[in-house]
Amino acid sequence: MIKPLLASLMCAAFLAGCAEKGKESPQAQIEAGIHTHQGPPKLTLITMINNRTGAGGHSALLVQGQQSVIFDPAGSFEHEKIPERGDVLYGMSPNWIQIYKSAHARSDFHVVSQEFVVTPAQAARAMQLVRSNGAVPSAFCANATSGILKQIPGFQSIQQGFYPLKLMEQVERLPGVKTSRYYEDDQGNVRDGVKGLSD
Repeated sequence: MIKPLLASLMCAAFLAGCAEKGKESPQAQIEAGIHTHQGPPKLTLITMINNRTGAGGHSALLVQGQQSVIFDPAGSFEHEKIPERGDVLYGMSPNWIQIYKSAHARSDFHVVSQEFVVTPAQAARAMQLVRSNGAVPSAFCANATSGILKQIPGFQSIQQGFYPLKLMEQVERLPGVKTSRYYEDDQGNVRDGVKGLSD
């Protein structure tokens, strides 16, 4: 009973964007691709939600401190212009953040963003944690994301777990959260959404 359930969860996770890819860009490409963040430091939990069932399909964390990156654990978003190492997507300008959301928002899934304005110290801690975490196995996206969040001052109440929806619900109860939802009706999966997109 457990194996079929796990298999179905992993299948749903792949469709939403939670599947291993293991891209490791060279350091020179990462440094060349850095996007300097303008504005106050922010952390944004990004969750993909199934439009039919309401279940969570994938968790990611946008970190905007001195630079802007997305921790996309076991994510299937990949583009030749975006450097990546250890499941961290570098060079995430506002346009690339929108492309990331657009690629995940399909007929089957929409994207929930839960944004927090944080201190420079909180953003720096988040950046250090996502960059040192390393690549994440398939279906461990929420586990990795919640494990990082709970180590950041102000987010210690987060309980680590495997379910993106439960993580989203925990974050929604935190003070200062600004929540938005993004919908599209494109067919296919994340990789279909990335095709033809550029900054």
